[in-house]
Amino acid sequence: MDPVEALTEIAELLERDRASRYKSKAFRAAAKTLAELSADERTDLRGIRARKGIGDSTFAVISEAVSGRVPTYLADLRERVAPPQASALRSQLRGDLHAHSEWSDGLTSIDLMVEAARALGHEYLALTDHSPRLRVARGLSAERLREQLALLPGFCDDDFTLLSGIEVDILDDGSLDQEDGLLRSLDIVVASAHSALRMERGPMTRRLVAAASDPRVDVLGHVTGRLVSGSRGTRPPSVFDPRAVFEACAAHGTAVEINSRPEREDPPDDLLALAIEVGCLFSIDSDAHAPGQLSLLDHGAVRAERAGVPPERIITTWPLARLREWKASR
Repeated sequence: MDPVEALTEIAELLERDRASRYKSKAFRAAAKTLAELSADERTDLRGIRARKGIGDSTFAVISEAVSGRVPTYLADLRERVAPPQASALRSQLRGDLHAHSEWSDGLTSIDLMVEAARALGHEYLALTDHSPRLRVARGLSAERLREQLALLPGFCDDDFTLLSGIEVDILDDGSLDQEDGLLRSLDIVVASAHSALRMERGPMTRRLVAAASDPRVDVLGHVTGRLVSGSRGTRPPSVFDPRAVFEACAAHGTAVEINSRPEREDPPDDLLALAIEVGCLFSIDSDAHAPGQLSLLDHGAVRAERAGVPPERIITTWPLARLREWKASR
């Protein structure tokens, strides 16, 4: 098989598996190095091995691919990193409203995220890099966000739209971590709490209700902040009055995010059932930090289908025109 395709698929599967970012970066770097070579140079294994950025693992993959075999590393990943059983709902999803690039804490450039979204058949993708307070994630200042926004039209055409967006931090008092004018100019605003997650029930409820009620907020992201597995360990959910928060979402037309990352499963099943009962809208999002993670939408779709979320209340099943109408009406 083509060695560039083999290296790229390995990187995508490692990303989907949320493996070490250094592993996936190594395979993407090797794919880039190989792609820049001529056809003759790609068959010169001795010359390839001597090139910077080609290590033992990536060279083994290249060697097997050049010889006409599916590389062992790739075959093992294909078997291990299998998607869940397909759901009917997954085929109804038209896009994704929560994704990151290397502008904040994502692993790759915007163009690779767009390329992966197109390959999945997305009609749209919202680029939602972090806001400035989240320094550990290289959150975007107002100036950097404006720089990013100037680039986005170049990734759009008749078949695909890269929506402008942000994952804005919900501050302790419920205010939002970005300039008002910028937030109002964006296509999609996902608001999430990333700090003080152990806040007492009353203040945390007021904090989330304020964000859910804010007309600038479109989606309330990973509402409990919990982690149930993964390399970052586990983290209990924040404590708040979920009915009050979901009633605020329903009253103001703010979508509750069904975060598709398996280590989050947020909101939990009982809260998801409550949000359905209250009448909330939903957004099934990948929260992708790398191209291979955009495919995690299938996990979110399985959870939503199992919980009985009405597809018509999932805004990421809507065509772009309807999504824009909803945004304008808010």
